This record gives sequence, structure tokens and C-alpha cells, in this order.
Amino acid sequence: MAAYQFEEFERRMRRINRRHTKLSQGYVTSINDDGLVVAKPRRRANGATLRGVALMIAVILVFKGFLHAQLGPEGYADRVDRLASGNFVEQAGAWVMTADPVTLWLSGNLVSLVR
Repeated sequence: MAAYQFEEFERRMRRINRRHTKLSQGYVTSINDDGLVVAKPRRRANGATLRGVALMIAVILVFKGFLHAQLGPEGYADRVDRLASGNFVEQAGAWVMTADPVTLWLSGNLVSLVR
């Protein structure tokens, strides 16, 4: 077998294996206009986005709790107040960084580790 034939064969095998892998994770069949039944890979919902958002919220809450424990309630409130008096982006940051019940609970549990 010539080298170009072998390369073409390998290329076809890779394409077939990729398609087989996609179809093994679920497929939907449809019928073309000419009556041919075609299997297409099922599109999966992307749950990674939801997990990423949940992880980001958890990281922000832990960060807020750590800062609250480190600075103390008065120092934390002072810095949030300074942010609130700034431009639009700083005001949005102040709104996000405002102490909530989860932040206060985390701060109460982290204060022994920080100080």
C-alpha cells in the first residue's frame, strides 16, 4: 500500500472513531427526504456553566467571610462604605461585598483561624 493510501485510510479511521464516540453518548435518528435513516449525535445540555456559576458564588462568599473575619465588622463596613461612594463599578462592588448572613456566619467560623 502506498503512503498516501495509508494516510487516507488513517484519516478515515480517525473520522469514523470520532463519530462513533459521539454516537455512543446518545443519538437521535431522522429520515432524509430520500428515505435514508441517519443517526446524529444528541446535543447535550451544558451543565458546566451552572456549576461554574455556583462555584464562583461560593468562592465570593468564602472570600467575603475571610475578609470580614480579618478586618472585623467595623473595618469591613468602613471599606464597603468607601466603595459605595465611588463610581458605578465601585458601587456595584460595594453591593456585592455587603455583609449578608452567610458572610457573617462564615466570618464567625473563620475568626478563630485568622486571629
